[in-house]
Amino acid sequence: MFTLALVLVVLWVLGFSVFNIAGGLIHILIVVAIIAVLIRIIRGK
Repeated sequence: MFTLALVLVVLWVLGFSVFNIAGGLIHILIVVAIIAVLIRIIRGK
């Protein structure tokens, strides 16, 4: 899950610098990934 989140962060940054049209979609994906990581951390404790 952490690797997936890291990949999405990289794609998100690229979305702002290279793919302006896809940036919105990538932004949504990174928000979903962050939420998934937070849920995993909360459930882990």
